[in-house]
Amino acid sequence: MTTVHEFLDTMNLRSRSRASRAVLAAVATDASGSWHPRALRLAATAACALALAFAAPHAHAQAAARPAPAKNLPAQKTYASPEDAAKALYDAVKSDDLRSIYAVLGPGSGAVIFSGDRVADDAMRNDLVSSWDKAMTIDRSGSDTKATLLVGPNGTPFPFPLVQGAGGWRFDAKAGAEEVINRRIGENEFSAIEVCLAYVDAQREYVLRDRDRDGVMAYAQKFLSSPGRKDGLYWPTAAGEPPSPLGPLVGAARAQGYAKGDAASKRSEGGSAFHGYRYKILTRQGKDARGGAYDYIVNGKMIGGFALVAWPARYGVSGVMTFVCNHDGVVFEKDLGSRTPERAPAMTSFNPDSTWRKTGS
Repeated sequence: MTTVHEFLDTMNLRSRSRASRAVLAAVATDASGSWHPRALRLAATAACALALAFAAPHAHAQAAARPAPAKNLPAQKTYASPEDAAKALYDAVKSDDLRSIYAVLGPGSGAVIFSGDRVADDAMRNDLVSSWDKAMTIDRSGSDTKATLLVGPNGTPFPFPLVQGAGGWRFDAKAGAEEVINRRIGENEFSAIEVCLAYVDAQREYVLRDRDRDGVMAYAQKFLSSPGRKDGLYWPTAAGEPPSPLGPLVGAARAQGYAKGDAASKRSEGGSAFHGYRYKILTRQGKDARGGAYDYIVNGKMIGGFALVAWPARYGVSGVMTFVCNHDGVVFEKDLGSRTPERAPAMTSFNPDSTWRKTGS
């Protein structure tokens, strides 16, 4: 049995897992309950830091490697009515059985129905079941051969439509997969832009103090500090000590089930994906960047600036655009094409030429 997340995530595009919502609330509100844009950005950066710091070189404690699709998948089932199809889907998702979900949704659905992040997968599965328990209706919109499931009090359309054929009612796997990907890409790319901007805010806070007391104010070269040091954007603190730039969120996220993994399951460069994107800190810039080419690191200290690259974990599925930003606080985007998985993580410098487009600041 394999968990599901990305497929479930499409059920409510503005609602992340319970863990994510609780963690965001822990750091993005003040005593009066007011939300602040900058705090939200820091929350996004901290969540990204968890994905990176706890997965590279260590794997997420709860994250399973994406399993290879089974070679002998069950044939798609058909049903006597939309109601029967809906019940079969509900039972499959509630049981968290990937093969059962394949059988309900049809061929090709496996590429879009799980993420490998068990903490988020479990929370999102529970959210879907909970929403379904509150309300689920079937919209036929005047058609005798098509139907859409509307889930939850707000009637969120289920991305896989139901169609009637000679054998009965079935979910349209092709249309559903396309809709899932379209929804996910839009949200993931928006999230990636916000993470880039949040990273800028966190670095600007970090550099305000001499973190290692050597007389040099420098930026962090990584997300998670080395044991006993403050060389990353997060480090543990004792009661009464000022928090690290990412401190509140890391503590809250750990309480929700995110923690260090073991070295046995190392990931590719960039760590595990956060909302479909991977991230890497860049330590230099190229000739096309404002100010020309130079290294940010001088004598081991990153004092000349900072930069970040974000790229889709699965090109064309979790995202399309690659994003870069630096200390100027402007995010640039570019479609690197099918070679994104090789080109983006190989980047070593921030160098947006005329082929990159400004997208956020």
